[in-house]
Amino acid sequence: MSAVSVLQKSKGINFLDLHIDEQVIPNLEEGQCLVEVHGAAVNPSDVKAILGFMPHAVWPRIPGRDYAGVVIDGPRDLVGKEVWGSGGDLGVRRNGTHAKYLAVPISSIREKPSNLTMQEACAVGVPFVTAFEGLNRAGGVGPGDVVLVLGANGKVGQAAIQLASEAGARVFGVERTKAVYLGHANNEITMIDPLTESIEDVVRDATNGHGADIVYNTVGSPYFEQANRAMAIRGTQIFISTIERPVPFDIFNFYRGQHTYVGVDTLALDSGEGARILNQLLPGFESRALRPFPIFDDVVFGLEQAAQAYKTVFEGAMHRVLLKP
Repeated sequence: MSAVSVLQKSKGINFLDLHIDEQVIPNLEEGQCLVEVHGAAVNPSDVKAILGFMPHAVWPRIPGRDYAGVVIDGPRDLVGKEVWGSGGDLGVRRNGTHAKYLAVPISSIREKPSNLTMQEACAVGVPFVTAFEGLNRAGGVGPGDVVLVLGANGKVGQAAIQLASEAGARVFGVERTKAVYLGHANNEITMIDPLTESIEDVVRDATNGHGADIVYNTVGSPYFEQANRAMAIRGTQIFISTIERPVPFDIFNFYRGQHTYVGVDTLALDSGEGARILNQLLPGFESRALRPFPIFDDVVFGLEQAAQAYKTVFEGAMHRVLLKP
């Protein structure tokens, strides 16, 4: 019965502050149930939390935001159900998913898609919740919309492309390292190499000057100005991350373009809100219009290898990194 535990916030990048504790099965509070965790993803935000970059994360704490498993204690009608979940509170404001057992609110329990394995289901979590929340707050996506995704081969980028293409939008992706889209999509994705092409020119030339109705900027500051120039009148740009905080901002072009900016921080979404989003994603995964991320054995670790899993994510793993208790 092991669990990842952290003794204290790391003062630097030192994964040796992690150790494995024997986990006492959590005592359930009113309104909770107990899940035996069969798989848990390791997100970049999990690693930032254990390194002390998340001010709300108070240690000692079990990290982890995403999971899939089986309910083993709680209301009789839930016991035995195969479930999945994701929440910004998990691993930050309460013990998280990188453990053998997880106590969560009954209201956050959702059955996983029956056609996904436990590992596939636990890997959906943060990337798809983030992508969905951003597109939803941008007003949603529909047929005929033009969507530009910056950082297309990142996990949130791939999830945003899946959701936009599922909705029938025309999708453009930007990727500096490789101008080939690596994920699943429901129609053709036009990839742009920003080192050799103008993002604005490619998008506007292909849309008869219209531009992008939605820009999903998963990178932030490096693409800020180019993204602004590619936006359609009344277009929306979504931000989930950045490298530099201050950016040049042309107020005149902003109001003349009638643009909207949307900021998304899924750490503010608790496991109940994550469950609401997973409910809406469920039909897409069941119909296979949405596909889980591929799982590769060399980035699936046992709990005793948690430090290596975190280090792998920190170093920029291309694939989803999982813990398998």
